[in-house]
Amino acid sequence: MADIKEKVEPIIEKIRPMLQADGGDIELVEIEDDGTVKVRLVGACSGCAMSQYTLKVGVEQILIKEVPEVKCVEAV
Repeated sequence: MADIKEKVEPIIEKIRPMLQADGGDIELVEIEDDGTVKVRLVGACSGCAMSQYTLKVGVEQILIKEVPEVKCVEAV
């Protein structure tokens, strides 16, 4: 999983400024063996009604496209 983490972390860093522009942020929590990436949305994102949409349509699609080993992204 360290291999995937090395690929995922720079993508998270690319996504982060978009979330920070709206007062939020994202933290990588863990990557499971099945390719599930667990993240924590913080700041304005943590209570936002659109956070699930942002997670699935934004973060998940970008990560899956850039890192084929990623199967899904979940918020914790």
